[in-house]
Amino acid sequence: MFSEIQKVTDKAMVFLQQKAHSALYIPKQKLYMAMSNTNSPKVQLLYDLCKSTFTPSGLSSAPSQPVHKLCSLLDTIVPADVGLKEESPNDDRGHGIFGLNRVARWAQPITYVDIHECDSFTMCIFCFPTSAVIPLHDHPGMTVFSKVLYGSMFVKAYDWVEPACIKESQEPGCPQVRLARLVADKVLTAPCGTSVLYPKSGGNLHCFTAVTPCAVLDVLAPPYREDLGRKCTYYVPYSTFGNGAQISNGKEEYAWLSEIETPDDLYMRSGVYVGPSIRV
Repeated sequence: MFSEIQKVTDKAMVFLQQKAHSALYIPKQKLYMAMSNTNSPKVQLLYDLCKSTFTPSGLSSAPSQPVHKLCSLLDTIVPADVGLKEESPNDDRGHGIFGLNRVARWAQPITYVDIHECDSFTMCIFCFPTSAVIPLHDHPGMTVFSKVLYGSMFVKAYDWVEPACIKESQEPGCPQVRLARLVADKVLTAPCGTSVLYPKSGGNLHCFTAVTPCAVLDVLAPPYREDLGRKCTYYVPYSTFGNGAQISNGKEEYAWLSEIETPDDLYMRSGVYVGPSIRV
């Protein structure tokens, strides 16, 4: 009888010891994730947040909370976090926004650096020499986060007027123009907050002009994909109607925009990402 009681007692002691240890036990995978999150590079944290936020069709949930989280993280990112070194503002590449020498203005290319691309989002960097321009273009059905990492950039952005206001053009090769509302016309200088545009608001059509050498970290969700209707289209203000392309009602400014082919003088080259590697 004693031996049976002793066996039961021994089993109870083993059970209690195991239960005490299990309360302190952290699975190896969860422990690794906790440690890696503490020490992860910011670009890894950005990737992880994008992966949990975006789907191939856009935001995975109501926009306010994930947008706030992404902006808060992007606001903390500096050039070194993505392998960049700030360029000197005293370069001689171009002649500023109002330069007269168009050849020199476009002589230096914009460098496009791909960090990561998947069906749900793209993380990339554009590095601009002084005076370089990405012409006015759209982001159909997309949400885009833009963070100026260094330097100064002039941004002009529009949203389409809804319902669509379209007029027939008088010129061959330009059958229609569409009315858009001006929503941004300013210079962004690092450090500054993250800008966000949405499919129908926030300046979905924008143009970038480098005031100084500068770099912009972009997150596009979902990415451009022509076969799914997300083609990048370029536009120019059209001045046939009214007194010039810009129209004002005293409170807001508007412009008639005309679709154009990809500009021949858009000079862009691919760069190599040299920042911290991303664990996919």
